[in-house]
Amino acid sequence: MTYEEFADSRLTALLRYAVMLTGDPHQAQDLVQDTMVRVQLNWRRVARAESPERYVRRMLTNQYVDWRRGSWMRRVLLRGEPDESGPPAADHAQDAVDRDQVWSLLARLPRRQRASLVLRYYEDLPDAEIAEILGCAVGTVRSSISRALATLRAEHLEVCS
Repeated sequence: MTYEEFADSRLTALLRYAVMLTGDPHQAQDLVQDTMVRVQLNWRRVARAESPERYVRRMLTNQYVDWRRGSWMRRVLLRGEPDESGPPAADHAQDAVDRDQVWSLLARLPRRQRASLVLRYYEDLPDAEIAEILGCAVGTVRSSISRALATLRAEHLEVCS
C-alpha cells in the first residue's frame, strides 16, 4: 500500500477521530494535517507496521496529547456535530444543549483521559489496543477511564445542581 492509497482510504476516519479528541473540526483538521505530514515523512516505517492504521492512530493520539498550542483546548466550544447523519431529533434545542454540555465536560479532562474515553466509547477499542495506542499499560488505561468517568459524573452533578 502506498501513502496515497492509505491517505485516500483512512483520512475521513482519522478526521472523525480527531474531531472527537479535540472537540473542534478546525483543530481536528490541523491535528490530522500535522500527523499526516509526519506519516508521509516516515511512510516506510509506518507501512512496515503490523497495522499501519493503528500506528497512525497512535501517532495522531500522541500528537494530540503533546500538542502545545497554548490553552486552545480550554477555549473549544462545539461548532457542529462530527457526524450529522442519522434520524432528526425531536427537540433540536435540547439536543444542542446536551451536546454542548458533553463537549464542555470533555474539554475539562486531561488529554490522556479524554483520549482514553474517545478510544473506548467512540472508536470502540478494547483496553489492550488503547494501551498500545497511548503507549501505557492496560491498567493505566482502565484507571484513566475510571478517573475520567468519575470526573465527568462529579462535573455533571455540579452543572445540574
